[in-house]
Parts: sequence; C-alpha cells; structure tokens
Amino acid sequence: MSLRPELGDFSSIVCFKALITGVEDTLSPEGAAAVFVQAGRIRGRNLAQQLGVTGQAPDPRSLSALLDGAIGAEGTRLCKVDAVRVEGADIFVDTSETVCSAGEPAGSSRRCTFTLGAIWGALEAINAKPYAASQTASVLSGGSHDTFRFTPL
Repeated sequence: MSLRPELGDFSSIVCFKALITGVEDTLSPEGAAAVFVQAGRIRGRNLAQQLGVTGQAPDPRSLSALLDGAIGAEGTRLCKVDAVRVEGADIFVDTSETVCSAGEPAGSSRRCTFTLGAIWGALEAINAKPYAASQTASVLSGGSHDTFRFTPL
C-alpha cells in the first residue's frame, strides 16, 4: 500500500540531503548527528518489529539478506547491505550506495549517521541486546564500503 497515491513512497536524495544540511546549520554537525543517529535507531527498531524478526538473532548471512531486503533495492532504498560479518564479538556491516554518501565529493567528512542508526536499531531489536556503534570506513575516504561496527555492551 503506497503512502501517496501518485508520487509513491519515495522522495529524492536531494531533498533528504537538504534536510540534513539544514539541521546541521541549525544544530551544528555534532547536534545533527545525534538527532539523525537516534532517528535511525528508532526507524531500525520499528523496521525489525514490522518484519516480525525481533529477538530472532539470525546467522550473519541471513541477517545480511534480511537487512538488504528491508533497506536495499527491494526495500526502502536507504542503502545496499553488501555483507554482515562477525569478528570476535563484533558485528561489521558493509554497505554501499548509502543515501548519506550520495553526491558527496571524495574526501568529504560526511558520516552516515541515519544509516548507522537504522542498522544499529535493527540489530539491537533483532539480536535483543545493546551495542555500541561506530562507522569504521567510508567510501568518501577511499573505502570500498561504508562500514559500521557494532560491539556488544
């Protein structure tokens, strides 16, 4: 069911990026980052609930497919989830074509705050445990992916 009968459920990256820069100008980049991460976490938790996967703790391959199906090309198109891997207790999520990095010049300091938050909230809901989160690589800084690290608390 579409939220808008003629325009559909999606809007442009240009408008989303204008929202981000407008909030940064109002709150500062650090204040905006806190807002967007938290908004993403709420979105991710809600998404896990809507998908009915809260507390299921799937294996990394299933988790990658689940996340990509929800927020990738067949879902909301926030980003592509290319891989989920576990190293020790940490979970790493490799993404590409993130909305936050779209249109940014190489070397930009832009971080994927909303995307990080959305995956963070989904992981916490799906695995039923809290994590600390950080972005460890960026396509804007020469990385092959925007990579997020989640460390159990």
